[in-house]
Order: sequence, then C-alpha cells, then structure tokens
Amino acid sequence: MHAFDVLGDPVRRRILELLADGERSAGEVGEIVQEEFGISQPGVSQHLRVLRENGFATVRAEGARRLYAVDPAPLREIDVWLERYRRFWSQGLDALGTELARGRRDRRAKDLASASPDNPLDPEQETS
Repeated sequence: MHAFDVLGDPVRRRILELLADGERSAGEVGEIVQEEFGISQPGVSQHLRVLRENGFATVRAEGARRLYAVDPAPLREIDVWLERYRRFWSQGLDALGTELARGRRDRRAKDLASASPDNPLDPEQETS
C-alpha cells in the first residue's frame, strides 16, 4: 500500500496524531478512536495493523498490553517527496510572515504613540 493510501484514511491519520504525542496502548487508542469515529474495537485494530504493516507504527508487548508508537521513517520519505512542492507554498508563507511582522511593528508604534504624555493609553487617565 502506498504511503498516501495509508494516510488517506482519516481514522489512520487520527491514530498517528495520537501516537505522535507518545507511545499509547492499543486500548487507549481504541477508546479515543471508537468515541470519535464510532467504529468498533476490531475496526480500530485493523487500522493499527495497516499502520504497523506499512511501517508507520511500531508495536511492543508490555505484559498483556500492546504499546504502539510512530515510526518516523515513512513520514520522512513523504517529507522528501513533498520537498519539490514546498516552493508552491513557502513563498506565500514567507510573505505572510512578513505581513504579520509588519502588522506587529505598526501596532507597537501606534501603542507607543498613544502612550505619550499628551495622549495616555488609559482613556480614564487625564494629564493635568
């Protein structure tokens, strides 16, 4: 199965989001996913199996529990594949960052100008 086929499913993406926060038991993942998506425990197990078999998750036994974690290798491969497309959005994000910085600078300048002794920030304060 291709990486995008694996990640194309919203349940599997949600499971990866949960695992990105740290290792979780199959039961813990199951409870959350069952509540959010209304699927059965066997359905959640199937999604965990797909993630594991396609290299997106690892599992280890701890007593009777199965603990799942993200395996970052396939995510790195996707990141490498996406690299050639980043130029389509990085320039726009750079421009957005510039505009946000400009807006912060303008607000600071406006706040400093309004805080002058002739024009205090607090309209309740009056200068004598």
